[in-house]
Amino acid sequence: MGVYVLGIAGASGAPYARRVLEQMLLAGHDVKAVITDAGRKVLEVEENLVLTGNTEADTPSVLAWAQVNDFSGTFELYHHKDVAAPIASGSFPIDGMAVVPCSGGTLGRIAHGISNGLLERAADVCMKERRRLVLVPREMPLSLIHLRNMTAVTEAGAIVLPASPGFYHNPTGISDLIDMVAGRILASLGIESSVMKPWLGPEPSSYSEEGIQ
Repeated sequence: MGVYVLGIAGASGAPYARRVLEQMLLAGHDVKAVITDAGRKVLEVEENLVLTGNTEADTPSVLAWAQVNDFSGTFELYHHKDVAAPIASGSFPIDGMAVVPCSGGTLGRIAHGISNGLLERAADVCMKERRRLVLVPREMPLSLIHLRNMTAVTEAGAIVLPASPGFYHNPTGISDLIDMVAGRILASLGIESSVMKPWLGPEPSSYSEEGIQ
């Protein structure tokens, strides 16, 4: 199976990261994760997940949070300041990386090649090695700086996937909205999953001889 990096930065959207991690592990992929200090704060506020910053101690907590008891992949958590980690080098083969969620500051540093920590460095490696990189910002409204940074990373080969779920699939709860975004993230990485059903068009009853009712 594949090897993927999951970065969690300090923007709202921790439930998306949990679902993506869960699906990666259930699919049998090897996941290398890195969580920034601000990302740990978001996990605490949004998911009641309290991490210490000690990767060895935090690993069981992250796996319990992902709600996967039986999976065939592997999971390794790196400290965000560990710039000597394997994922900091282009010689270490991975299939792709997602930053879920991606804060405006993280986006800006990635856009300008500023590697203050392992997350930004791993993203920089993905772009220079022409590997899949999916950035998931959750910010509103967007400033001109945000938009220019999104343009810059897109021109460098990354995929900007805003955490903005659609409603055409008639969601019945928050989990459906989470699944739509998580499913698009996974698809952008080339990972098959069943969390999001593809759009196959409206139901036949939506049509009449005059067109869509």
